[in-house]
Amino acid sequence: MRKIFPADLLARDERFIRQTQEARLADPRGRTGNAANQTKLTPEARNAPDRARALMHGIFVGEVQALEGAGRTCFDFEVGSGRDDVPFEMKMDMARQCWDEARHCEISVKLSDHMGTELGEFVENTTLYEAACNRDPVLRLTGVNRALEGLAIDVFNTMREFGRMAGDPVLEFCEDWMLADEVTHVKMGSDWLRRMTEGDAERLDRALEFQRVVDKVFSFNGFRGEDDDSPIQLTRRFREMAGFTPAEINDIAEMSRESRAEAVPG
Repeated sequence: MRKIFPADLLARDERFIRQTQEARLADPRGRTGNAANQTKLTPEARNAPDRARALMHGIFVGEVQALEGAGRTCFDFEVGSGRDDVPFEMKMDMARQCWDEARHCEISVKLSDHMGTELGEFVENTTLYEAACNRDPVLRLTGVNRALEGLAIDVFNTMREFGRMAGDPVLEFCEDWMLADEVTHVKMGSDWLRRMTEGDAERLDRALEFQRVVDKVFSFNGFRGEDDDSPIQLTRRFREMAGFTPAEINDIAEMSRESRAEAVPG
């Protein structure tokens, strides 16, 4: 079977419509977003039901790609002590993550139906999976398990709070359940990052810089941040549980503020 499987060859049925990262960035709506969507997601917010359904669909396709990415990490790298090899225990952690992501896919399908969303109603962007194609296992860990799974912590917590405010115990419970798994996935990435870069400060610095690049891309022009009106709220407590330092969280928060400022026409 082929190693480092490219995103454009991922199998999808006719329900899915794929949008490349280049197309998203070329579309003014993809760069700055609709003004109505750049406020905190609450039941009283404008277009809240549609925004929540779109976010739920994004979670679903993200879980599909996270499953594919973790599975590729299990397969793409050999067990050994070389620079491009990984410990067997790390493969086992990625296999456990596959199990979690498969369960999240099932939960997300049921939640989408619960919220009145059809699979394929919104486009799929493959940037998450593309981060899982990096040929350096350490960069893959930081790009996926720390940057993107870190974003998943923020998204699940936001959706959990939306479910609580909307009086939807099904949504609140399911998001809380998946949130616990995401904290575990990020913690695995944090632990393996430190173990695999022990004694190699240059490799650690390069990995953390790659993580910042991914976090910058997925800041969505400040869509995720700590401001009171940020649509996706940066979640400090769960990120600290997952192995982020306060300085790292501060860096993400500042990056989001800068991205939001850059997105304001002027």
